Amino acid sequence: MAVGLEEALEAAGEFGSEQRRLTACLVLLQVYVACQSMLIVLVGAVPEYHIDQDGFPASRAELAKHIHFADNFTSIVTEWYLIEQEAYKVSLASSLFFAGLLIGNITFGPLSDKLGRKPVYISGLFFDVVFGYVTALAPNYDTFAVSRFFVGIVNGGMALVSFVLTQEYVGKSFWSFTGSLTNLTFAVGIAVYALLGYWVREWRSLALVSNTPGVIFLLLSFMLPESPRWLYSQGKMAEAEDVLQYIALGNGKERLDLKLKPSAGTLRKDESAPGILSLVKQPVLWWRTIILMYIWYVCSVVYYGLTLNAGELRGNLYLNVALSGLVEVPAFPLCMFFIEKSWSGRRKTMACFLIFAGSACIFTTFSPNNAGLLFSPTWLTLCGKMMVSAAFNILYIYTSELYPTVLRNAGLGVCSMSCRFGGILAPFVPSMKSLSPSVPFMVFGISGLSAGFLTLLLPETLNKPIAESIEDLQSPKYQVLKNEEAAEQTN
Repeated sequence: MAVGLEEALEAAGEFGSEQRRLTACLVLLQVYVACQSMLIVLVGAVPEYHIDQDGFPASRAELAKHIHFADNFTSIVTEWYLIEQEAYKVSLASSLFFAGLLIGNITFGPLSDKLGRKPVYISGLFFDVVFGYVTALAPNYDTFAVSRFFVGIVNGGMALVSFVLTQEYVGKSFWSFTGSLTNLTFAVGIAVYALLGYWVREWRSLALVSNTPGVIFLLLSFMLPESPRWLYSQGKMAEAEDVLQYIALGNGKERLDLKLKPSAGTLRKDESAPGILSLVKQPVLWWRTIILMYIWYVCSVVYYGLTLNAGELRGNLYLNVALSGLVEVPAFPLCMFFIEKSWSGRRKTMACFLIFAGSACIFTTFSPNNAGLLFSPTWLTLCGKMMVSAAFNILYIYTSELYPTVLRNAGLGVCSMSCRFGGILAPFVPSMKSLSPSVPFMVFGISGLSAGFLTLLLPETLNKPIAESIEDLQSPKYQVLKNEEAAEQTN
């Protein structure tokens, strides 16, 4: 019998043992992605130092004779003397990585839509590993910085496609679970990277060790099948059926006796789909997109700014970086609990998390260093990181629900670009402490508060039907709550 893809996935097992094996490989890959993303936090750490002469040495050779670094680790700062006038180069290398992420997100998505998920993902992971080794073996700063740019391109693009693959192996009802699990594993990956840094104090060895797991994941990835959803969307029914049979057999089911019916999308290839320009032409979408772009930008600036600032906090460097990742773990159950409640929903929950994140950052500027544990600057910073992480989690879900199906990819793409611009600027915000120690946290705080209040201008999406077309946004059906679903939520 001819069935649709969702029915076929349900017959094969929406989240059986085979899907768990496939998604486990891609979810655990986030540990490697996190190590690459956070590499500069330890590799670019600035140890305590002093110069045993009056004035700053005129040449690098002279500086090498008179500078003494205090801590028992090396970094690009200690090897290439990136201090004083050269200190900006650490932030520049980090920004180049995020600039690469922007390019990777823009290019890899369309490539995977055209060429397939698996070949684009494997190619990206291969070059990620190659450029990762170039980073570790870089003979000078210029090579290091350029390699970080290319790592950003392939790392960001590969991570995006792997996230899509994770979603497309399972049934729709498991998308929120696998997506949140991916974000959670990234946070754990930050803590794993801190642990590696604690044991490996030489920066080149640390870069080599943190890059090597990519080789293992690359070899495992060759065993992954192509996305059945992509094959189905391309009209490759026979290949999609083969993948579904493979999944069903892996789940311990008997061979499926079914045939996929053609997808509706493949029947209208000559029809022009709405694009990014539609976001500008529709007033309701134009205003909504402007607000969302700012919120995505703020979440990125605050999240990555606080993460990169972990190396600047007082206390143990490695413990601060590890806590910066582990503090995100409670954010996952918190946001998943509140966004499903009728009295909070998506909008109020995200607004509160952003306001709390901003407030925690502002309170940091007024907290003395000798304050108790509850009000210490480190604790307040970690609280701000947890809150913005929860807001970031909700933002992915909320944004998807605010755009109609025909414009969902376009809307998410524009917001993702805004997010990457925030990532590019984030490394420079902690360096603003040269103006005043409180300036970076005031920037984070005001940004978080403003984004939180702007969130309240957006509509609530909990218990509302998902808009399929632009016309649905104006229909009474979309404007009101589904009474039946609302009743079910309260029972």
